[in-house]
Amino acid sequence: MKKLIIYLTLLLGVIIYGLSGKTVSAQYTQPPSYSISINKMVGLPGTSNDASSYQYYDNLGVTDPRFSPGQYVFFKVIVKNTSTTTLGDMTVKDYVPVYLTPIEGPGTFDSISRTLSWDGGFFDVNQEKTYYLKMQVEQQNSLPSDKGLFCIINRAQATSNTTSGEDSIQLCIEKQVAAPPKVPSAGPEMGLILVAGEIALFVGGLTLKYKLGRHN
Repeated sequence: MKKLIIYLTLLLGVIIYGLSGKTVSAQYTQPPSYSISINKMVGLPGTSNDASSYQYYDNLGVTDPRFSPGQYVFFKVIVKNTSTTTLGDMTVKDYVPVYLTPIEGPGTFDSISRTLSWDGGFFDVNQEKTYYLKMQVEQQNSLPSDKGLFCIINRAQATSNTTSGEDSIQLCIEKQVAAPPKVPSAGPEMGLILVAGEIALFVGGLTLKYKLGRHN
């Protein structure tokens, strides 16, 4: 009987150890997760040509500083691998809105699809890469003729062989609006001219009536 109890105790220990081993093994065999973080930002309007010197924001609305015709616009795009494994074949695209023209930055620009794209390469776990883009607002005569202030949306996207992410920003453009032609005000001189004209018409009417009366 004593031997049976010892045997059962050892068997139970083996079973418990086996179960705990399977639990531990399961924790290490979970499939990897795939995710990308991308953050697109726009710099405040300025005159510096150094992209890293600007203050960048997620959005600029109508109450924030606005861009003018022909002014340069700087963007910052931050791409991060938030997966639990390395990501490869990363492609980053920026969908350039109308009224902006790419000037400097990575990749090539397709003017038909208005897409700026470049190869991001491989990203290790938690690796982050930052890209700067320089664009220019169209000139005054290329902007909408019926709008003095309007806003546009710029979208960026990062795609690997397993996942993708995207982000958008807003910025506003304010153009110069031509002042309407000034209508001359009716001052004292205009009043005198009108009175003189009425007198002339009255006198002319009397003269014509007098002549007609003589013929009758």
